[in-house]
Amino acid sequence: MNTLTSKINVLKLVSHPVRIAILDELSKGVKCVSDLEEFLGIRQSNISQHLSALKHSGLIDYFIDGRLRCYFLKDPFIPDLLEILKKDYHGELPGPECCPVTKKGTYPGERRK
Repeated sequence: MNTLTSKINVLKLVSHPVRIAILDELSKGVKCVSDLEEFLGIRQSNISQHLSALKHSGLIDYFIDGRLRCYFLKDPFIPDLLEILKKDYHGELPGPECCPVTKKGTYPGERRK
């Protein structure tokens, strides 16, 4: 995943809470559908649809072990994305002192120093 467009497409794809939960579980290691079904508490058919979309996009892959499909993360962008989503942000960024181009004007909000 090298282009901004491909990263934007990944963000669109993973914008569903179930897909984020699946990716988060896969970041901890290989899981089969029954593992995910137990963890997520939703039906296997629903999980399989999400897994199919994630696999089709190249974010995950699987291997077959007997009757089980064992899923794992494939895209190195996903662990970084999950870390950002888990990070706890406090407050806001401070407003600018003035316009950086004209060096005039003032920020109408409270200034933080």
